[in-house]
Amino acid sequence: MKTIKLITGNEGKFKEMNEIAEGKGVKLEWINCPKVEVQADTIEEISLHSAIDSFLSFRSPLIVDDSGLFVDALNGFPGPYTKFVRKTIGIEGMLRLLSNVKRREANFETVITFTDGKKTLTFHGDVEGKISEEAKGVRGFGFDPIFIPNGSDKTFAEMEISEKNKYSHRARAFLKFLDFFLTYNG
Repeated sequence: MKTIKLITGNEGKFKEMNEIAEGKGVKLEWINCPKVEVQADTIEEISLHSAIDSFLSFRSPLIVDDSGLFVDALNGFPGPYTKFVRKTIGIEGMLRLLSNVKRREANFETVITFTDGKKTLTFHGDVEGKISEEAKGVRGFGFDPIFIPNGSDKTFAEMEISEKNKYSHRARAFLKFLDFFLTYNG
């Protein structure tokens, strides 16, 4: 069984990816530590820097993930600042920013970066949807209680992991990574 390290302090991310990994015969080794996150204007830059920094600590093949919520009516905000916005104004603050907004289209994006010290690759995933009028659900993390993916009437926080993985930006990026990793012979 192939094994890959996932560097994250977010247990929810691990659980989502681990369900997919197990189904593909891959062992996901969770390294429960916060990753260094540079302030940057793209989630690609953040993910790349985090992967390289993590590799310097662990010296073995690994992946990191960075995600962002991009709200159309806010010109793509919070985007790469999603984690900071969640910590500062939270879900209620985001809903207040959109309180008089009719068009609530948004998308979630994830970039997973793999590195083994020689090769560094990124894998992208995204999902279109909208911001709900109110927070719903108790599962998930981050802005899951207010994001409804296209094709569903539930927020991510109302879904079990297996249902969320059918829509999720992270699942899409992780499946692309697994397609690579299952043939990787590093």
